[in-house]
Amino acid sequence: MKNQDHQNHHQELEERSSSSPSKSIFNIQIQIPTLILYFLLFASGIVVGTTFFTHISLFNSFLESPPPPSSLLSPSSGQHKTTTQVIRTEYRPNDQPTSAQKSRSSSILENYPVLHGYDDRVLLWRASMVPKVKKYPFRRVPKVAFMFLARGGLPLAKLWEKFFDGHEGLFSVYVHTHPLYNQSFEEGSVFHGRKVPSKEVEWGKFNMVQAERRLLANALLDYSNERFVLLSEACIPLYNFTTIYSYLINSNKSYVEAYALLGGVGWGRYSPRMRPHVTLAQWRKGSQWFEMNRELALEVVSDEKYAPLFEKYCRGACYSDEHYLPTFVSTEFWERNSNRTLTWVDWSRGGAHPRTFQYPQVTPEFLERLRRSNHTCEYNGKKTDVCYLFARKFAPNCLKRLLKFASKTIVTAATAPESMWDDDGVKLRSAAISLTVL
Repeated sequence: MKNQDHQNHHQELEERSSSSPSKSIFNIQIQIPTLILYFLLFASGIVVGTTFFTHISLFNSFLESPPPPSSLLSPSSGQHKTTTQVIRTEYRPNDQPTSAQKSRSSSILENYPVLHGYDDRVLLWRASMVPKVKKYPFRRVPKVAFMFLARGGLPLAKLWEKFFDGHEGLFSVYVHTHPLYNQSFEEGSVFHGRKVPSKEVEWGKFNMVQAERRLLANALLDYSNERFVLLSEACIPLYNFTTIYSYLINSNKSYVEAYALLGGVGWGRYSPRMRPHVTLAQWRKGSQWFEMNRELALEVVSDEKYAPLFEKYCRGACYSDEHYLPTFVSTEFWERNSNRTLTWVDWSRGGAHPRTFQYPQVTPEFLERLRRSNHTCEYNGKKTDVCYLFARKFAPNCLKRLLKFASKTIVTAATAPESMWDDDGVKLRSAAISLTVL
């Protein structure tokens, strides 16, 4: 009996031991989904808590943020304007710009600073831009840009100051000289602060053409400049400002001398390597001293075809300043050009350089002969004997006599009634020149 009870107890223990592993596994399987559920609830709690804390922080920061500037407040109610109202500029046709706004825009567009810091590439690109809106946002009075290409100083500056005196607003002055030349003019002088960023120029080299284009580009930045005349430090005016201004502003042509010339100093300078872009038949020669309108000046600074060719192939004794513009203009824009220069020069002695006039040669009779040069030319489709407005070369020692005779021969000349400028109807203070029509 005892043995039987012992056996039954042992059998019961074996059954319990055999069934316990399956129950443990079953219990673990039941606990895993519960753990996942607890984990998801815990993670959701973290997300909800973080979101709630962020919104509370933003709300507090909004309440604690400083008020907007007074410029964004409505003057009438003192309340904040909406974002749309702040960003958008409301246009009302009856609004008129203030005098300060007019002055600021006019100053930027009409008196562009010459010390702008542009290199040549940027300068030419900037100057070549043409506004599509034809109507100017300011009262535009056309000006003449007087561009002085000098080796150093301007020994005849006093004469030019007398010439410009009393005609402010009708001209602009630009000076290109050696970059190391540091002569400055007194405040109040028309030459004060008018030196453009310059580079060294060598006689007969292509950098002479680059200097001319640099001057044109600087002058084009002023939207009021309508005519552009290139002068040297040895040039003088042959008439008063009113006469010259009127002659240029009312002219329907530009003045770039261009002619075909056989021989070594003409066609002999042509390089066949310029073909097919420039042929021998297109090769022209002419005076370096030009005058042109704004339309042609824009074409010159925008030129990317002829200038690289002349820089590459017109070297040595080619003298590109005598051939680049005459060839370029007569090939592409011959109908806009008069094919003559407005600057009188004496080449009667021959040689590489024209005659330079000295102090004893300057007399009223001599200056009058320069003004009436015994030949005729065409001006706006009619013949006239007023063919030259400037003359060169005059030595620095001529200044005293030029100033002495200027009041009789140069500065005081006959004026004419007022005229109108067709493009925008602005009335000019000076007028059409009295031409002798033959």
